[in-house]
Amino acid sequence: MSVDDFHLSSFKQERAIGRLRLATQNGLARARKLDPKRLTDIVLSAAALLFFAPFLLGTALVIWIADGRPILFAHERVGLNGTPFKCLKFRTMVRDADARLAKLLEEDEVIRNEWLTQRKLTKDPRLHVLGNFLRKSSLDELPQLINVLRGDMSIVGPRPVVAEEARFYGDDFEAYKSVRPGLTGAWQVSGRSNTTYAERVALDVDYVETHSFVGDLRIMAKTVKIVLFMVGAR
Repeated sequence: MSVDDFHLSSFKQERAIGRLRLATQNGLARARKLDPKRLTDIVLSAAALLFFAPFLLGTALVIWIADGRPILFAHERVGLNGTPFKCLKFRTMVRDADARLAKLLEEDEVIRNEWLTQRKLTKDPRLHVLGNFLRKSSLDELPQLINVLRGDMSIVGPRPVVAEEARFYGDDFEAYKSVRPGLTGAWQVSGRSNTTYAERVALDVDYVETHSFVGDLRIMAKTVKIVLFMVGAR
């Protein structure tokens, strides 16, 4: 090896070491910028995805066998700072659910009024064979752990809502947009579907204004009990 070759090789090594050092420093800087809530979200969502992996795969297989594809339903919701994102769920409805809903709303005034005021149907005829169980157990929402891991959502926060629901919040929608929506939250542990829409909004706003790490832990603990006993779900 000539002297020039030696110097060129040394220069390349120094550049590689420099890039590695810079990447490490940038990674540490990003980690320091993460608030404790976001760090908690990353750790818990990653651990939960690993723990529930067999169930996630099994559920996906059952849906595929029973009603075909798609397995997941990705619906656009409003996220932090008003940024839209695709909120993931296991598909619990038949594939022509939108057409069935449109027909129901056109033909049945009672169902139409319930949909316009609650954005939910007590007895939803669009659910497929596994859909009712997944809904009542809230297990259809487990894919949202992916949303949490990639930063769209938080473990605990307000309910993720669609843009057209902003009118129900009024001026309080600014509070909603100031945090990430949650996989669980105050609404889920305070009656869920047994609450009115106005009560849901009040719970979301109260959470934004008063949330804390200890409060989040309480909500997570209550969520486990509610999911196990399917409290307030429909």
